[in-house]
Amino acid sequence: MKGNSFMSRFLVWNAITGLVVMAMLAACNAGTPASVRAQSSPVPGPAVDAALARTKGEQSMVVAGGCFWGIQGVFARVKGVNNATSGYSGGEANTAEYEVVSTGTTGHAESVSVTYDPSQITYGELLRVFFSVALDPTELNRQGPDEGTQYRSAIFYNNDEQKRIAEAYIAQLDRAKVFPGKIVTQVAPLKAFYAAEGYHQDYFTRHPNSPYIIYNDAPKVTRLKEKFPGLYTGK
Repeated sequence: MKGNSFMSRFLVWNAITGLVVMAMLAACNAGTPASVRAQSSPVPGPAVDAALARTKGEQSMVVAGGCFWGIQGVFARVKGVNNATSGYSGGEANTAEYEVVSTGTTGHAESVSVTYDPSQITYGELLRVFFSVALDPTELNRQGPDEGTQYRSAIFYNNDEQKRIAEAYIAQLDRAKVFPGKIVTQVAPLKAFYAAEGYHQDYFTRHPNSPYIIYNDAPKVTRLKEKFPGLYTGK
């Protein structure tokens, strides 16, 4: 939402009555972008990817795609993911605060840091989940009701391999015209990741009855379960 703050988001969405929420949910694929509704199956897997590791380990990725509540809610339920943390990337440490980031002037995007076991899931497979269920990658500087550069979609890479895989995958999806428009997801080096305030962590799990969660984020987790039943942990 324009002029976002935590309280404005909370108050506006919780002011919606239960009847209005039910009406919205009854609408065709409520909360689902048109470019995602057009897909009856997950996007194709990446042609360029890392191999599964032979032994357990820990790697991380940072992605952004609108409000971090839903992105965290999705990745926290993916097999092989050990932890998903909401936070901020793209700006400086002294502006990594929600009310400041919400001005859209800091360079930060609401982001999620995903820690995963590369012997269970690859970086490319995580990106496939990201593009299949978590966002509309053709929307520029917005997702759903949230608008501004802080809601842009981005992949913040940790190393050259992640950069190579992400750029190759986006090019692959664009060539195949998987989405009705060109992918505008930014691929940028990760300068730093700053964890968000505690009240933002696991918001999807802690506030399942929030109208914002019901309408905007629950459909993402539903798509994860439907499109990737082998990866859905059932949490």
